[in-house]
Amino acid sequence: MGARTAVTLKALAGELGLNPSTVSRVLNDPKGLASRWASPATTERIFALAEERGYRKNPYAASLRTAKSHMVGVVVPRLQDYVLATMYEGIDEAATEHGYFTVVSNSLDAPEAHRAKAEKLLDRRADGLIFGDATLEDPYLDELAARGVPFTLVSRRSPPHRSVTCDDYTGGRLVAEHLVAAGRRTFGLVAGDPRASTSRDRTAGFLDALAGHGLGVDPGQVVTGGFDAPAGSVAAERILARGPLPEAVFAVNDFAAIGALGVLVREGIRIPEDTAVVGFNDTPLAGSIGLTTVRSPMHRIGRTGFELLAELLEGRDVDSVQLAPELVVRTSG
Repeated sequence: MGARTAVTLKALAGELGLNPSTVSRVLNDPKGLASRWASPATTERIFALAEERGYRKNPYAASLRTAKSHMVGVVVPRLQDYVLATMYEGIDEAATEHGYFTVVSNSLDAPEAHRAKAEKLLDRRADGLIFGDATLEDPYLDELAARGVPFTLVSRRSPPHRSVTCDDYTGGRLVAEHLVAAGRRTFGLVAGDPRASTSRDRTAGFLDALAGHGLGVDPGQVVTGGFDAPAGSVAAERILARGPLPEAVFAVNDFAAIGALGVLVREGIRIPEDTAVVGFNDTPLAGSIGLTTVRSPMHRIGRTGFELLAELLEGRDVDSVQLAPELVVRTSG
C-alpha cells in the first residue's frame, strides 16, 4: 500500500474558497470559541471537508520548526515486555543526554492503537517518534513519512523506514548452525507473530541455514502466534500433538521458549537429552534457567534508535543500523 498524499491547509482553503487563516483558526478551535471568524454553516463546511480529505494538523509546518518541545514520543507493544522495556531505557538514557524527555505509550500491537497513540503524542507537540511496534507492512509509517514527521524504529524493521535492530537473520542462522553441529536433525519452530520482522527474519535465517545442510522443518512443526510465555506453551502443545517429538525446538523469543520449555518438562521430556530448546534475546530469566539463546544488544538498540532520531531532528540523513547478535550456549541445548 503506497503512501497517502498529505492534505495541506492551503489546499483545503482553496477548495472551500476561504482564506487559509480562517480555515486555520476554525480547525484549531474545535469548541467553536472563534465563531467570530466564521459562521456556523462555514465552520461545519470546514470540518466536514477536513474529515473527508483526511486532513491533520502538521506540527512540522515551517511556522513551528523553531518551537521545539524537546519531547519524543515512544510507542511500544507492551512496556511490561522486558525486551522493549530495556530498549526504552536505552532510548530514555540517550534522550536525557541530548536534553530531551520521553513519553512512552503501549499499543498492544493493535494497528488502530499504533496510530491513535502516535497521533496523540504528535498533538502534544512531540518533536519526533520512536516505534517499537512496527510491522513489515505498515501504511501508517508511509503516511507519517509523507507528512514529514521525523521517526525511527527500534526492535523491528519496516523498510524503507530507518530502523535499529539486531541482525535477526544472522541470529537465526547461529541457532541452526549450533543445533546441527550438536547432532540435531529434526526441529520444531515457535515462529512468533508473522507481521513482525523479528519473527520473519529469525525464522528465515534458521530455515536457510538448515537448508544449507540439506535439512528442513516439517511445516506441521512450525507454529506462529505471539512472543510471550502463553504463546510458547500453546505452540509446544501443538508441536507435541502433531508429533513426532523433534530433536530441537527453536523459539524466536525467550519468553515463548520458556513457555514451550514448561510444557515439555510437564510432559516428562528431558531437556536437552530428548530435545533441545533455544530462545532469542538473552533476557535475565534465560540465564537463570540455563536457556541457550541468542543475545540481542537491547539497550544499545534503544540508545542508537534515539541517536538516529536526533540526527534527523537536526536535518541530517541517516541509514538503518543492524547490530550483531551473539549465541549464548547453556544447558538447554
